[in-house]
Amino acid sequence: MNDATIDALSKHFASSYFEARQRFRDYVGESSADNVAVYPSPARGPGDEELSTDVAWFGDERAPKVGIMVSAAHGVEGYCGSAAQIDWLAARGYESLKSDEAMLLIHALNPYGFAWDRRVTQEGCDLNRNFVDFTAPLPRNQGYDLLADSLMPRELNGPLFIAAEAAIEQFRVAHGETAFRKARTSGQYRHPAGMFFGGFGPTVARQTLERIVSDYAVELRRFVLVVDYHTGLGPYGYGELQCEQASGMSGYQRAVEIFGPSVTSPELGTSSAVVLYGTQDDFWQRFLGDRHVYVCLEFGTYASEAGRAALRADHWLHAYGKAELETDMGHEIRRRVRQHFYPERDDWKELVLYRSRQVQRQMIGGLRL
Repeated sequence: MNDATIDALSKHFASSYFEARQRFRDYVGESSADNVAVYPSPARGPGDEELSTDVAWFGDERAPKVGIMVSAAHGVEGYCGSAAQIDWLAARGYESLKSDEAMLLIHALNPYGFAWDRRVTQEGCDLNRNFVDFTAPLPRNQGYDLLADSLMPRELNGPLFIAAEAAIEQFRVAHGETAFRKARTSGQYRHPAGMFFGGFGPTVARQTLERIVSDYAVELRRFVLVVDYHTGLGPYGYGELQCEQASGMSGYQRAVEIFGPSVTSPELGTSSAVVLYGTQDDFWQRFLGDRHVYVCLEFGTYASEAGRAALRADHWLHAYGKAELETDMGHEIRRRVRQHFYPERDDWKELVLYRSRQVQRQMIGGLRL
């Protein structure tokens, strides 16, 4: 690792949402950003601090081709996405934009989750399951319904917890691991205290994205290329470019043309994720159709079972254990969630920056196809 990379790791990866936001603002302030905006959140931080989504636009306001980088859709995963955005700013990536190109950086789309080291929004929703049409019948997840009480038991130890784990194991044996992953992670709309809950209506974070898209007239662009940063799935440190089902195989082919055959698809069975309901790409697909390419840049961390345990504890804490929020137990649960989605190791951070820089170069190339 050379000195420049070591310097980047220390400067671009933050230790908190508040540090990340300030660094982002500082780099934007030193840049040639053409339009900067702050979208305040009604949520508050752990110390009752103000929270916000921060946005910076680079390039002509009428540019027909726009790249968009989104961080912290899943809150605690924002340490990675924020660092990637700051790294692009520090490298003055905006200087490579041509006159018909622009870049939109959306920092901390879910500031509540980022500030609290949670994956969910202030409503307890998984934002990447919240982009469904709430005027239509909502997706049913019968597997989750069957396992709801076991996936989110009211106790984290003792007989009730042991019985819950036994029920999950029985489901896995009877239906297979893929069926279990679909039941647990694809999204559900009936159990608000549970994991991967898509909500009963649009979240504040979703409405913030809709406002940003409207304010920056994204619907008028000829082509929009979205990279949405996430962590937690796949091999440690590997950045997988995942397409979502919403764009279909035509969207997948557009992504492959830009990023190459490393792009994966749940429809093809090549993705570390299963087919999901209500993803952000559902929003972009409805909004832009074949005028867009969306990819989720997913960086692997630790084993999925470790993630399941951390998320279960986090949901339990906020649903049933609120009295423990400021105790040693509550702080330990928060630490475990953060550690799973943000390995604070230089080897992981270096892998993130290497892959992110590659994808950012490919983004610029994709705007020129």
